[in-house]
Amino acid sequence: MTTIYLIRHGQAEGNLYRRCHSWHNGLLTQKGREQAKALEKRFEGVHFDAAYSSDLYRAMATAGAVSRPRGLTLRVDPGLREIGAGVWEDVPWGQLLHEHRDSLADFLACDPGWQVEGSETFPHVRQRMTASLTRIAAAHPGQTVAVASHGCAIRAALSAFLGMDAADMSRIPLSNNTGVAKLMAENGTFQVEYYNDDSHLGSSEQWRYPAAQSNAASGIPGMERNALRHRSLILPQEEELYLNACTEAGIQPYNFLLGEPDSLLLSLLGERPAGVLQMDRAKEADQGAGWITLLWMAPEFQGKGLAVQLLGHAVCTYRAMGRQTLRLSCPPEFQRLRSFCLSHGFAPADGQPDTLEQYIGLEL
Repeated sequence: MTTIYLIRHGQAEGNLYRRCHSWHNGLLTQKGREQAKALEKRFEGVHFDAAYSSDLYRAMATAGAVSRPRGLTLRVDPGLREIGAGVWEDVPWGQLLHEHRDSLADFLACDPGWQVEGSETFPHVRQRMTASLTRIAAAHPGQTVAVASHGCAIRAALSAFLGMDAADMSRIPLSNNTGVAKLMAENGTFQVEYYNDDSHLGSSEQWRYPAAQSNAASGIPGMERNALRHRSLILPQEEELYLNACTEAGIQPYNFLLGEPDSLLLSLLGERPAGVLQMDRAKEADQGAGWITLLWMAPEFQGKGLAVQLLGHAVCTYRAMGRQTLRLSCPPEFQRLRSFCLSHGFAPADGQPDTLEQYIGLEL
């Protein structure tokens, strides 16, 4: 009999930035790396014969918590990927809520009929996941294997192994990041000993992804409370809002960017203006850097954990442009912004104490 520990990846950028990252690649967050360390500690003393992962960064990085300490070669299987979201990839959940509310509701309900251009369906994910896990079990009879995959993909496989109809997949709660399912496999048959076990994270909520921000847990109402969308700031109608943001942030307006709609963005929660993101795409482009020149939240939205979605939009924008480093000017007196940035992976640039930077390249 083969023992398989099926593990959801640690918190990834898509989780934190509230974006649809299915096949879209993103890194683990700082919290995700801490979760992976807790996972590594959980499995201390457990013998593993092999480790597998989907071919996406967040799963591979999580699987390293098992493979690396044991010197195991990590085997990559694209069949373990998350459900492919087609044209929804890397789109903010708030944007999808605004433009495709009914289809998004079907997605969150794991409706077997859900599909958008270029996407997979849930029944297809269920089929390929069970096929991959069956192959893995057959290749390791009597052995113990770690497999790192993704939230929806794991739910799809569990629904099959638990004998559920594909339409009932949503009855299985979405696992917390690094949640573990233990499967026992023999002759192509799987038994589920347990699933969604995140006991290695302890009772503290420090490493857990808040249920209120989980798509599966909170559905459409939750997204209405916490998922931002971004659009070009409309000028001259919204110029006063922009100038007010610059004044509150203590910076001079970047008038030369006013004619670049993709560089000056308004973030909205529903129809309410929540923040402004300004990016100077030309500054230090030859050095592989991307600059944020304004990251501002309206007072009523400050301290609600939403600003990271503006930061995430900048990360994803610049990474798609091939930039390796994200930078912003933040003197020590800007204590609130500085604390926010330092808590999300930034550090002072060498020899430039007023400049914070973060490496955003895709590396494990």
